[in-house]
Amino acid sequence: MFTGKRIVVTGGTGSLGTVLVRRLLSGAVGRPERITVFSRDEGKQHAMRLSYQHRSTATDEVIFNSFEELLRFHIGDVRDPAGLSAVLRDADVVFNAAALKQVPTCEYFPYEAVQTNVSGAENIVRVIRDNRLPVETVVGISTDKAAKPVNVMGMTKAIQERIFVRANLDCPDTRFVCARYGNVLASRGSVIPLFHAQIRHGGPVTITSPEMTRFLLSLEDAVDTILAAVAEGQPGETYIPRVPSARVDDLAAVLIGDRAIETIVTGIRPGEKLHEILVTEEEGHRTLARGDYYVIAPMLPELQAGVPDERLEREYSSSHDVMDRSELGELLRGNRLLIDDERAGELIV
Repeated sequence: MFTGKRIVVTGGTGSLGTVLVRRLLSGAVGRPERITVFSRDEGKQHAMRLSYQHRSTATDEVIFNSFEELLRFHIGDVRDPAGLSAVLRDADVVFNAAALKQVPTCEYFPYEAVQTNVSGAENIVRVIRDNRLPVETVVGISTDKAAKPVNVMGMTKAIQERIFVRANLDCPDTRFVCARYGNVLASRGSVIPLFHAQIRHGGPVTITSPEMTRFLLSLEDAVDTILAAVAEGQPGETYIPRVPSARVDDLAAVLIGDRAIETIVTGIRPGEKLHEILVTEEEGHRTLARGDYYVIAPMLPELQAGVPDERLEREYSSSHDVMDRSELGELLRGNRLLIDDERAGELIV
């Protein structure tokens, strides 16, 4: 799929970007001509470079050799059109993973979120449009919080989605698609690393609300969703993974196990939702199932290929089909996230 392609990953040193780059380097989806990590954090770029330089075991051979030949690093910010022009001028595929994504941070600094999540997306579109760059595909990486947004992070991501969908009209030679997913297991800033730390310190484990539910997927599942959008997505479509969900208090209970650790309820944080929603009722009327994913057709009639025959017709919420504690334990065990596992927390990158 990516053989011979020149790929740019904005925000490529983040949790998702790191796993995406590793997958691209593995050769599993073709051998790109070049992968450029574009981000503003020189420390994370340096650490990422060193991590690949130190991989020399047989199992890492493909990634190690690919890194030596393919991976490049570029300091810059999606807020800066000039910097984007420099890195996008010969790109074939762009993954926009650059974001301000911490909900409380975005609440306290809303305009900072606007500049990265909204203006950053618009800058990508303008650079491609105004310079007539031959970019084939742009993938906007979004979040469940963009559906029925109640916080600044979700509001800015919802606008980002609309910017990328609309861009298909301005840049007809470039395909813009989106991938929207929920809570990623053990990603930086998520609840599992917090629970791990609290348990290791003897508690208490803090729960915002006993009724709260969350979708659960691994970083690899998130990457699969993004790659499916590239492989199959039509202009303006948004890909949604169909994944399990769980109550947060069950998540805490399974991680605690039989330890004598107290849990306390702290209340919902600013801008936090009780349940995650990946597809709203309005979107359900233009959402179809495609393989392991739901696909939302664009709202703009110019981009619609027709109303799907079999539509979702309802919202898709984490409050539906919630796993019990046994199922949740199996999921966490399969992802090596139970705290007794020797490799517990391995997905924290």
